[in-house]
Amino acid sequence: MQGTNNDDVRRHNLSVVLRLVHRDGPTPRAALTRRTGLNRSTIAALVAELESLGLVGERDPESTNQVGRPSPVVFCAERVVALAVNPEIDAVTIGIVGLDGTVHRRIRYPTERPPTSSEAVNISAAVIEGMRGELETRFRVVGIGVAVPGLVRAPDGLVRQAPHLGWVDEPFKDMLEQATGYPVAAANDAILGAMAEHHFGAGKGFTDLIYLNGGASGIGGGMIIGGTVVDGIAGYAGEFGHIRVSDSARTDTAGIAGTLEAEVTREELLEPLGLAGADADELEQALLASDAPAVRAEVNRQVDFLAVALAGAINILNPQLVVLGGFLAALFSVDPERLRLAVASMTLSSSFDLVRVSAAELGSNLLMIGAAELAFEQLLDDPSGLPAVG
Repeated sequence: MQGTNNDDVRRHNLSVVLRLVHRDGPTPRAALTRRTGLNRSTIAALVAELESLGLVGERDPESTNQVGRPSPVVFCAERVVALAVNPEIDAVTIGIVGLDGTVHRRIRYPTERPPTSSEAVNISAAVIEGMRGELETRFRVVGIGVAVPGLVRAPDGLVRQAPHLGWVDEPFKDMLEQATGYPVAAANDAILGAMAEHHFGAGKGFTDLIYLNGGASGIGGGMIIGGTVVDGIAGYAGEFGHIRVSDSARTDTAGIAGTLEAEVTREELLEPLGLAGADADELEQALLASDAPAVRAEVNRQVDFLAVALAGAINILNPQLVVLGGFLAALFSVDPERLRLAVASMTLSSSFDLVRVSAAELGSNLLMIGAAELAFEQLLDDPSGLPAVG
């Protein structure tokens, strides 16, 4: 425990208990006692305070053969939610995500062209306003998290550069706060995806992983090293899309030739399928259902370039797990063995023997959950800052 006085210690302990229940789901009080090292009466008092704040509830456990009085199960209140926003080149997606991890709603608002920052704010604000009645009567909103497909300056949320959207030095966070009245936090979409998969998806229980996300705006990534998100001095780390994988003259949006993002694109997968605007789940289903030679040839080409980038990342970072999200997960699902063999051929055997490659488990909800987690952070850090319910 940390703290200079009793109030500091209490806030710290409230944070620890709420984070455990938030990340691990419904948890018996006895398990909280074991995991925190606190005594039963202290855990009971902390749970009671969190319950008075409207953040958790308790229920009787399911039937058990355990001798003695069963321990009540503590769970996060689904009524406490964050809003999530993800602007992309062909849509703005807005979601409602509960503290218990439930994605109550996900609305994808298509756009005919990449939205400007003002247009993305207006779309988000209009959708949120349309849900205002439900938000005010059914939920308690703690704030908005934004998953941005670009470089976001950590200290103030300024979007330094989102090349596919054409945004440069856009104060999207401040604009959205003014438009909605909710506090807003913003970060790179792939870093948020890495965090979401680490806490709630394929990366749960792993301390060292890398995550690559493929979206309409290109390829980004995030890293968890020693259980901690690594985002660099200003929040720009994890740009795996700009790794050079070929001697091609193709350039990415940063003007760099032969990169992963230049060679591996969602559009070139959608084209032979005759699809447009499909999300990652729909693309995966279409790829798995297709036996067209042109589709398979394009999948093989992109898988081979993806393998080059993954091999380099594994050789440098030596992770336990590589998680692929977005359309990269769809690529992986079509021929996981081809990708594994190609990565193995370019990776030190000592590193490859220890790594596992997996598709993201959170699917199309991934960035909604990641963005919401950003909005929940202040609450998780200091639960007592939320007014108690009457």
